[in-house]
Amino acid sequence: MKITKIKEDITSEIANSFKKSIAIDTEATGLQIPERDKLSLIQICDENQNVYIIQPNKNNFKAPNLVSVLENNEILKIGHFLRFDKNALEYFLKCKIKNIFDTKIASKIVRTYTDSHGLKNLVQEFCNKSLDKRFGSSDWNKDINDLTDKQLEYAANDVIYLHKIKNELETMLVREKRIEIFNRCLAFLDTRVELDQKGFKEDIFEH
Repeated sequence: MKITKIKEDITSEIANSFKKSIAIDTEATGLQIPERDKLSLIQICDENQNVYIIQPNKNNFKAPNLVSVLENNEILKIGHFLRFDKNALEYFLKCKIKNIFDTKIASKIVRTYTDSHGLKNLVQEFCNKSLDKRFGSSDWNKDINDLTDKQLEYAANDVIYLHKIKNELETMLVREKRIEIFNRCLAFLDTRVELDQKGFKEDIFEH
């Protein structure tokens, strides 16, 4: 795994190097976006396990090269609990992410033999690795060059396993004939994110 730290935006060369799919994740100052907290880091992993950790411009969040990738319908964006990341990226970068695969939604639809659907659980099952989550509660808004190697490794670990997990879950979804309902859930995610941004955090379908 190679980690590259970047401030503000990826280069056009990096953007053009992404071909079929990337794994994405974000870190923020907290979980209340956009009411209180801000986007702090964006992690991207390509198919060759090159990881890019990007610290956006905290004043204007302009990142045209990154936005061009997120809005490219030819590149699949793989994430875990994209409800949060999609919200953060679209709100702060002023973009619309296209072509996604959410491993958390996929897990809940097809791994009905368990109620454990966290990334740590999926990495353990499909990659036989144990994630160290101790650095999750970090000050991600400090300068990227002040983050420790352990913090950077934690951030990178949230994306380096997603390609394999996606492939495993997709195989299961097809096998169990649940790929169509999964795709419809992904299509609804735009609406779910919009509800979040309008303050409707609860499940509006509950009694």
